[in-house]
Amino acid sequence: MDTAIAIFAGFILDLLFGDPYWMPHPIRAMGAGIGLLEKKLRRPGQSPQAQFCSGLLLVCIMVLLSALVPAALLFLACRIHPAAGIVLESFMCYQILATKCLKTESMKVCKALREGDVEKARTAVSMIVGRDTAVLSEEGIIKAAVETVAENTSDGSIAPLCFLLLGGPVAGFAYKAVNTMDSMLGYKNEKYLYFGRIPAKMDDVFNYIPARLTAWFMIVAAFLTGMDGENAWKIYLRDKRKHASPNSAQSEAVCAGALDVQLAGDAVYFGKVYKKDYIGDAIRKIEPEDILRAGKLMYMTTILMMVVFGGLLLWIY
Repeated sequence: MDTAIAIFAGFILDLLFGDPYWMPHPIRAMGAGIGLLEKKLRRPGQSPQAQFCSGLLLVCIMVLLSALVPAALLFLACRIHPAAGIVLESFMCYQILATKCLKTESMKVCKALREGDVEKARTAVSMIVGRDTAVLSEEGIIKAAVETVAENTSDGSIAPLCFLLLGGPVAGFAYKAVNTMDSMLGYKNEKYLYFGRIPAKMDDVFNYIPARLTAWFMIVAAFLTGMDGENAWKIYLRDKRKHASPNSAQSEAVCAGALDVQLAGDAVYFGKVYKKDYIGDAIRKIEPEDILRAGKLMYMTTILMMVVFGGLLLWIY
């Protein structure tokens, strides 16, 4: 019951406050740790097999540390006083979730486009996507922002909630470690093809069920928010596999259908063009307001997930 209370408290705190920039954040610490381990483990001239093993070792170290450190801190807090344990657990749950932060960052892109400042919009969208943004047109900027909101509805909201509901902050931070490693190392280029393979595959496994839950809840959210729920269902069934990742197109397809726009297509990463299928139909031209609409879908999807599975958790307890 204490964990259930902490998850609800963390969920509300995230929706209200997001991630204040002045506050130290454990995900930044994870990123620093991953960067440090990469420097120690990935050496020039390593064979593909050695790079693969080094990547596996990095994953093991990061997942263990990311689970053991919060477990130890929670144990100590509960030994001091049960209330201290609940407060710390609530704060940890709050830091694991990223719904408000993603909405805030994506709205910076929307605001810049509303003001007609395309260069400012490129800078803003570069903070939330991994692709090269210098070459993006206004339409490309909007697509990139909408796609990342759709995809990260799973990575930043639904998947963390799933792991919190399964195992509290210990499981939640283990998931965030895998997700952070994938975002830093999971590229299919010469540098990370072997070293980042395990992080990328683990992220696919960890997100397999959450990505599909996200899509299903997002379809319901499309109906509830007055968007095109029928088209969301249609495009989901048709385009949910149109991505190199087994998970990314799940929520992107629903979002494209709900907004009646076309997403995806070719993108540039590290100066190289990667061919990608289109997702959705261009029933209408995409516009800056679609970033706001994608944010509404994300919020409603996350709330639905919390109501259904949070309520189930309370019923079990």
